[in-house]
Formats: sequence, structure tokens, C-alpha cells
Amino acid sequence: MKNNINKILALKYRPKNFEELIGQDIMVQTIVNSIKINKIPNAYLLTGIRGVGKTTTARIIAKALNCNKHFDHGSRSEDKDFCNCDGISNSKHLDVLEMDAASKTGIDDIRELIESSKYNPTSARYKIIILDEVHMLSKQAFNGLLKTLEEPPPHLKFIFATTDVKKIPVTIISRCQRFDLHRVPNKVLLDNLKKILNFENGKMSESALKLIVKASEGSVRDSLSLLDRALVSQHITNEEVDEIFIRKMLGIADRSKILELLSFVFQGNQENSIKHLRQMVNEGIEPQSFLNDLLEIIYFILQQKNLGDLDSDLSLSESQLKAINEISKDINSSTLIIFWQFILKGLEELSIVANPILSLEMLIIRLIHLKDMPKYDKILDLLNKNNTNENDENITIKSYPKINLKQENEINKTPKDQIKNTTQTKPKLDAFNPKDLLNNPETEIILSFEDLIKLSSKKREIELKYDLERNVNLIKFIEGKIDISFNENLGKNFVRNLTEKLLKWTGKRWLITLTKEKGEKTFSELQHIKEKEILETEKKGEVYKKFKSIFSDVELIEVSKNKA
Repeated sequence: MKNNINKILALKYRPKNFEELIGQDIMVQTIVNSIKINKIPNAYLLTGIRGVGKTTTARIIAKALNCNKHFDHGSRSEDKDFCNCDGISNSKHLDVLEMDAASKTGIDDIRELIESSKYNPTSARYKIIILDEVHMLSKQAFNGLLKTLEEPPPHLKFIFATTDVKKIPVTIISRCQRFDLHRVPNKVLLDNLKKILNFENGKMSESALKLIVKASEGSVRDSLSLLDRALVSQHITNEEVDEIFIRKMLGIADRSKILELLSFVFQGNQENSIKHLRQMVNEGIEPQSFLNDLLEIIYFILQQKNLGDLDSDLSLSESQLKAINEISKDINSSTLIIFWQFILKGLEELSIVANPILSLEMLIIRLIHLKDMPKYDKILDLLNKNNTNENDENITIKSYPKINLKQENEINKTPKDQIKNTTQTKPKLDAFNPKDLLNNPETEIILSFEDLIKLSSKKREIELKYDLERNVNLIKFIEGKIDISFNENLGKNFVRNLTEKLLKWTGKRWLITLTKEKGEKTFSELQHIKEKEILETEKKGEVYKKFKSIFSDVELIEVSKNKA
């Protein structure tokens, strides 16, 4: 491998057999065993993120299927005997067709491929078709593959590779043997980079290698590309590549400096926080990368606070572990969770603001104010204390996106879901005879227009309830008689329906009078007015003012009063 001096590392150290493939042990074991016992599927489907070895694995499978010596010569570079492996590695073998589905997506390309696959292989055991980025094929192209894929000729095998398996029809997936190539663990990646660094006679600190591993996110190709980029500088200067150089190369902030910034934030020191942030900006950090690192630090602090198992994380130095441990002692989990949400919101803002640096500074200022947030039990104590002085009802403030303020009618102080029955004590109306209840124990008492609406809801008369709330203007309500006006949306059978229901519910006939006289607003309009009045009253109260002073962005959305 060291003879290919001018090749980039990702190609120079590309695995040529299963022994060199790293981080996919279960898949390798399964495929090797199936080939050795000659239980080979019609098609393989390899999925995973970029750079974990999908195309490389496809070529290795093709070698293993078509080369009788593949498992014998393994990774021995001194083996000079000609075999099918050489042609497959160089994409020059006649019986192994490799096609990029991203550039050849149509049904015509698939027809041509299927037509050529009918012929027997020229020299190898199987004719193998490798389709890279197979999810890019059109719907018609996938349909064209179905029949051949289900019952291919004995000499034909398919190998599909994709980064987005969700775009592949399930009818295709069900005809394949699927293997998910996972992200390569950080420790495995680090060991691989150390080995290649030794082959290349490179000089790089372990902390710098750990940064490359972190930035590659489990991708072998990405890690080799970043290593190649860093070694170019080292070959020119002949100096060891350190962590500082890698941070500048990748535009990422030093974790120690992020921890120092968080310390200033938790202290409420706005001046030093902004000064520290600007210093990192001048050093070349990328805003998005900075916020992602900040999220990671918040996660580490929360994990240390709740689990205390950060010692196993390879990417953290001893000084960083110590700083995280100290911070975790002085901050509560609720604040950290809210910090997480605000930072996520800050990430969204970066894509819509013209100056992302200003957005970062505003985010830090917001976090400084958030750290003073009182604990939940203290907020409840504050609310209860204020309400004890004002009245004997508890006020609950909720941050729901809907306005749903509720106030009980002055005539009826009982909860909404409690409809009056014969056991309740109520002032008796002159026209009401208690003997009527003895004849019909299920008789309901309706004392107000609001009672009528509640009873309609209880009886599941949704259409009637809707008309009473929105299409009727009440003029007069007494026991046995209702005078109303109405709008053009009132149902045609409203009066008859209401009369029948009242007779059924109360055991008495009610007189419903429609008049042209303009009544009061509809019930829903009156409720909305009351809700707004309550909302405005509470906004002038001390409880809301206290919240507003702590959280500048807070809005009073809902006020519900529940009897203590």
C-alpha cells in the first residue's frame, strides 16, 4: 500500500478484503459464512451514512464471490498471482459492472443493464451488478428491476448501496439481504488513524487525532480525508500537528474556552461572557459549529450531574472533566434542559439572520438571564402567596399556544362538569314544583341559559350546543320560557329540536319565542369578552410582572381559576 505515494489516504488505504474492513464485524461474519457454505442471496442491500464502507464492501463481496483464492491470500500484499481481485479493485473486470444510480436513473438504463445481464460471465463465477446510490433510481426503474431481482439467472447477483434506504420501495428491500453499516466507534477510528499515521511517518498529537475522530462522526473516509489535509501541512513544516492547528483547520472552538464561557454565564457576568465569545469569534470559530459544541457540553454537564460516567469519554481531557464536574454541582437539571432548548432555537435563528455573530451574542445574553430562573416549587410558592392576599382562588399560568380562558358564570359557581340534579340545593323558583321530580327521577333542572348549554353538552347534543353558543342571542330566560333572537346560521329545526329536548329533559313544555328584537351578544362572544378582561386584569397583577421581569419573552396565554 505504501507504494501508492501520490494517492489520497482514503484511496490508498481502502480495504481490499474483509480482514481490513473495520467497525462492521457482525456484517463481515455473516457474509463470510454465507459465502463459505454457498448460501448466497440474489441481492445484497448495504445501507449506512457516507464513508462507512458501503461501496468498498460491495467490491469485497464481488471479489469473494468471483475469486477462488480470495480467502486464501487474504491481506498478504506479497501474493503476486493474478486473480479476479485485481480487476475488481480497479473497476476493470468484465463481469463486475459498477453503475452510479445517481447519474443513470431512468428505465432505459435499467433495461440496458438487464439485457446485458442475460449473458453468462466471461471468466468469473458470477456476473455481478453493483448499483451505488440506488435510492436515486426512478419509480419506473425500480419496477423494471422487480422481476429480475426476484428470479435472476443463476449466474447473476446484485449488490445495492444507499445512504437513504427509506426512499427504496419495500418491494425491492424484501427481495434483498439487507445489511446496515453502522458508524465506526471512536476508539476503532482512533486506532485506525494511529496505524495509518505510523505508515505515513506523520507527527500528530493524540488530542489532535481525537478532534479529527470527533469531526468525522463515525465516517472512516471523512477521518482519512481530514488526516490527509492535516498531514499536508506537517510535510511542509516538518512539525508535529497539534490540537490548536486542527481546531483552526476545522473552525471549532476549544472546549476549555466553551466551559470558561459557560462559567461566566452561570455567574451572570455578561461583560466577560460577551468578551470571551468575541475572542473565540476572532479566532475563527464557525457559529453553527460553536452552538453544536455548546449543546454537547450542556449534555456532558447534565450526564455528569445525573449519571457521573463521563470518565469513559475519549474526547474529554482531565481538565475538562474537572471543569464539567464543578459546573454540574452548581446548576440544576431544569436550567440545563431549558438551556438546551434555547440553544436549539439559536441554531434555527442562524439560518435566517444576516449577522450570525450578533445572534450568538443575543443568545448568550438570554442564557445569562435564564440562569436566574427560580425553581418550580418557588414559583408555586410565589403564586400561592400572591393569591392568598388577593382572594382564596389559585391562579395557574400555562404556556399553551391556544387561548382558552375559563370563568364560571356568576349565577352558577359549581364546576362545569357538574350538572345540577335532584340532590343539589338550589333556590326554588315559584313555578317549580318538587313533586314533579318524584314522578321522574331523571328530570333535570335548568336555572339559566348557561345550564342549558352545559346540559346539551352532557347529553351529547353537539349541534344544539353549537347553535345555542354561536347562533342565538338571548333576550330573556325564565323557567319554562326563553326569548331569543338569532342569526342566519341558525338551523331550520332548531326551535322544534330544542322544545322536544326540553320536554324530555325537564318533563315540562317550554315556550320558545323568536323575536326581531336585538338581544345581547352570543354566549361564545360574551365568554370571549370575559376571557379578555380576565387576561388584561392578570397582566396588571404582581405575579405576571414578576415573571416578566425574569423572562423578558414570556407571554400570558391562559388563566384558569379553580376553586380552592
